[in-house]
This record gives sequence, structure tokens and C-alpha cells, in this order.
Amino acid sequence: MPPPIIETANALSLPSFRAKFFPDLSSSTSAFYASSPTAPILSPHQYTISLDSGPNLSARDFLSCYELVHSTSFAAYQASSIGWLPSKKRKEMKLPDMRYLLVKAVAETKAGGEEVEGFLSFMLTYEDGYEVVYCYEIHLKPLLRGNGVGKQLIGMMEEAGRKAGVAKAMLTVFVENKGALDFYKKLGYVEDEFSPEPRKLRNGVVKNPTYVILSKSLT
Repeated sequence: MPPPIIETANALSLPSFRAKFFPDLSSSTSAFYASSPTAPILSPHQYTISLDSGPNLSARDFLSCYELVHSTSFAAYQASSIGWLPSKKRKEMKLPDMRYLLVKAVAETKAGGEEVEGFLSFMLTYEDGYEVVYCYEIHLKPLLRGNGVGKQLIGMMEEAGRKAGVAKAMLTVFVENKGALDFYKKLGYVEDEFSPEPRKLRNGVVKNPTYVILSKSLT
């Protein structure tokens, strides 16, 4: 009987996980250039993408990621059935099997260290009986939006899922985030069979879910 995919992958050390699923990041980082279409007067900046894990994140990187989530999604979380619970979110972000693709600006290294400009957090896990790679968060600062960085991060996560041999990639999106829904659908994501459905209350009122679960087959 072959060893379980999820447990085997998550048992790897960070360097081994990087070498197996992100060989292009074997030297810790991968560099690229980006310029924002919303700020064309700015010169392209060089960025790096690096792999890290929840327990291994530095205090500075963890705070930067947390603040990105808060600044971009606090209102949506608070208005949803999920709610915004800071302690719960921090605990989730530090889960042992949580991995991070961190986007940092190289230009800031001379000013006291690289700052996180965006990130994608994901986990190889089980969801409703399936072995999946689940995207927990993806957030970019305004300068990085609209130039393919988000697509690149999603693609890297999906490729790791394929190498691991999982069935599909999954993620959760707030229904009010129409831009994100359109973005993921363009990448081939569809509403998952386990996405919550509208509920009819006793008074006859139909309560629509505040979020949708999307998935994409990786097989």
C-alpha cells in the first residue's frame, strides 16, 4: 500500500518540501519584475517569491501577512457567516502544515530588510474525503495587482498539488468579491460540489451563503 500523500508531504522539512514541490525556488527565492498598470509612471520593481511555513515565519513577515489580510478582507469577514476573530485567524496562519509563497520587493533590502508585498498561503490537506491543495489566503498590495502576480502564485500552488498527486485545488471566496470570483473562474475554477447552498428558514425566507467554495481538477 503506497504511503499517504498528504501525511508524507507535510512531514517534509521546509528545505525538502521546497526542493520537491518548488524546485525553481531551490535557492530560496525566484526573482521577477512587475509594474502596476494602475501606476504606469513607476519604474518596474524587482520582486522575489520565496517559500516559508506558518511556524517558521519571522515575526515581521507574520505581521505583514496578517495586516494584509486585515486591510483587504476585514470588512468581508466581518459581514460574513465566518466572522472576524483575530485570535482564530492568527492561529490558523501558524498551523504546522501551512505554507506561504511570499512576494517581497528587492529594492527595500537596503532600507532595513525586505517587506512582504503579497502572499499566498496554502495547505496540502483533506477536504470532504479528497486529497487537495487548499488556498487559504491570497493578498497583494495595490502595486502588484493586475499584472499577473496572482495568477503566477495560483499556478505555483496548483503545480505543487499536481506534483503531490492530489485530486484538486480548492479555495473559498466571499460572494461579494465579484472581482475575485471572475478571476478564479478565468483560471478554470468552478463551484465545488460541497459549496454551501441557500437555506430556507422556517419563516420561508431564503438565506443565501456569504461565501462560495471553488475547485479545479488537477488530474
